Amino acid sequence: MGRRPHPKSQQGQKSPFPRLYGRHTVFAALDNPERSFRKLWLTPASAKTIELPEGLTVQYGDDHDLGRLCPTDAPHQGFVLEVEPLDTVWLDEILAQANDGDNRPIVVLDQVTDPHNVGAIMRSALAFGARALVTQDRHSPAESGVLARSASGALEKLPWVRTVNLARALGEIGEAGFWRIALDGEAEMTVEAALGSTQPAFVLGSEGEGLRQLTMQNCDVTAKLPISGVESLNVSNAAAVALYASARRHP
Repeated sequence: MGRRPHPKSQQGQKSPFPRLYGRHTVFAALDNPERSFRKLWLTPASAKTIELPEGLTVQYGDDHDLGRLCPTDAPHQGFVLEVEPLDTVWLDEILAQANDGDNRPIVVLDQVTDPHNVGAIMRSALAFGARALVTQDRHSPAESGVLARSASGALEKLPWVRTVNLARALGEIGEAGFWRIALDGEAEMTVEAALGSTQPAFVLGSEGEGLRQLTMQNCDVTAKLPISGVESLNVSNAAAVALYASARRHP
């Protein structure tokens, strides 16, 4: 898959490179052939549980030493891995692969900036067979330990397209045959009705402002989730429900 380097680095860290932490997150990165590693930190206890990749620089410390490399109170479990950011993926290559007769969806996020939410959406997208995640470069979180831990390994497996112009990207997605479904709690149609037998692209906005008008104009239909008792769901929960609705069409 063609890729280009992405310059955005993790914010709020002394290092300009992402630092991933936690056993599952670090092992997922080490198993990713697309990932380049810079340095691994281990405790004496965690070092006994890992087979070290050849050529990887390793430094040892206690729990406090590793804790200083991560966000406050981050559960590093004795593993911290500094990495190069993953190369972003070209949208046109994702769309070219969509002519395989499989109606797997794409997930498009409009100004969803919380790394916990984006990571959780990645996890659900991978679990329910989505083709890719698409975000706008300026309005999405940087690759980070927080996002990677929330994604529970999905960051290393799900193609992540970062686009400069989201409206233009939605236009290309529509031209490729995807049915662009904007999730909106005030829509009249339910997501099941909107899906039909289409190849969907679910478009979700931030919890505060929702979808921008220009984004809505580049969608084919608006749809709501069939919920009651609450006004709305967290954006990551809404994405999971929509993705499940799409996946259950193909038992």
